[in-house]
Amino acid sequence: MTLLEVEDLAKRFGATVALDGVSLQVHAGEVHALIGENGAGKSTLMNVLVGAMRPDRGRMRIDDREYAPSSPLDARRNGIALIHQELSLCPHLSVAENITLGLEPATHGWIDREATRDRATTLLDEFGHAGIEPQRRVKDLSLAARQVVEICRALAADARVLLMDEPTSTFQREDTERLFALVRRLTARGIAVIYISHFLEEVREIADRYTVLRDGLSVDSGTIAGSTNERLIARMVGRPEGAGGIFPSRARPAPNAPVIFSVEHLSAPGVKDASFELRSGEIFGIAGLMGSGRTELVRALYGLSQPRAGTMTLDGSVLDARHDRASDRLRQGFGYVSEDRKGEGLALPLSIADNLTATRYDMFSPGAGWLDIDRQRDVSRHWMQTLRIRATSPGQLVRSLSGGNQQKVAIGRLLHQDAHVLLLDEPTRGVDIGSKAQVYEIVARCAADGKGVLMVSSYLPELFGLCDRLAVMRRGRLSPARPIDAWTPQSVLAEALGGSPV
Repeated sequence: MTLLEVEDLAKRFGATVALDGVSLQVHAGEVHALIGENGAGKSTLMNVLVGAMRPDRGRMRIDDREYAPSSPLDARRNGIALIHQELSLCPHLSVAENITLGLEPATHGWIDREATRDRATTLLDEFGHAGIEPQRRVKDLSLAARQVVEICRALAADARVLLMDEPTSTFQREDTERLFALVRRLTARGIAVIYISHFLEEVREIADRYTVLRDGLSVDSGTIAGSTNERLIARMVGRPEGAGGIFPSRARPAPNAPVIFSVEHLSAPGVKDASFELRSGEIFGIAGLMGSGRTELVRALYGLSQPRAGTMTLDGSVLDARHDRASDRLRQGFGYVSEDRKGEGLALPLSIADNLTATRYDMFSPGAGWLDIDRQRDVSRHWMQTLRIRATSPGQLVRSLSGGNQQKVAIGRLLHQDAHVLLLDEPTRGVDIGSKAQVYEIVARCAADGKGVLMVSSYLPELFGLCDRLAVMRRGRLSPARPIDAWTPQSVLAEALGGSPV
């Protein structure tokens, strides 16, 4: 039975066409995957479905009756709830207050605090996260726990159609399995789920049918079981099937390539012991579970936290690991991409040009503190063309770009800086398939130019697809590095969990 039907939706923002004829049908009790590159129109479609935007053309129906929500509250009353990728929680409120926001149990106009806590507790128990205390402030929770709260808030609305936008972007596998178990329970009750994810293996595991969006159009649909990954990727990026995978082919560096950067017995906040060597032209991967110390290690390497012990050597010269700051690392030729793109990786209110060139303004400064703006924009246009950043001009604000284009700006800053050692923490998190392929090409090109690349990732396929050697972080300790061919996904997981030697 068709629960939600969308027909020929269109939405324009000035000269930008976000939706240009999207149609899809969602059946009761199914998981319908919505896939496509960043900028394909997925988020705009979600905003139209939940009443945050009104379409310029087209119509929607629920249970074969017209549906035109006037607001998100109207959409919730009609049984449609959205779980945002960029969390929309109130950090100063408690978990229970966030979960029941707008739906608070009340008596004679007074909120029933006990009923609020009970409702939140029930939902957290159902999701398998009874350990999250309803009275805790959301600002004190981890990112993954906040995502759980966001999901429970949608469930509190008793939604008939649940829209999930990258719900597992901060999850470990255990949390993803819990979410999938919950989704299966919901669909068994007749609830429909529209599921957005950049991970095709997730789509295959949980979805029944799919719709592909490209450039604001629905270009393909069908059953997941009846379509190959190659077909889905081809439809998403608009290229013929058989055009190759998303990982670039590259020559491996010689085993005796010069060591650019070495670390011995480094300890720092969240890091107990880490030693490794990074060679010229090498992509060195670090895997590990959330909380294992991966990010803490990279931040210590870049001078964002202070190591307690250990030595760091760059091109044969010993660095002052315990006192150097990020500004020193910048001058020494290090470049850093944070896993938190919006929080600290980019200056969202500033332009593409300012973000691309922020770590090397001297190229445009003739003296006396002045910047040659025309020169800055010319250089920025070069990087925009090189990195295929989709934007109108270097003056466009970074916050208006899609996630994939934002990530290319963050990496482009390192290229403009001409960093010698690249420290990349989750460089493709929240990035679509097409943009991932472009990021992989950029990283491979940096290695081919003789730079050293250290890449932290929780996505094993990209570590196996790109890296020359790999080490695993567990409880603050870094394992010895081995050639990538000496690892398997099973052995990486066993090392991360501390299981039997492999």
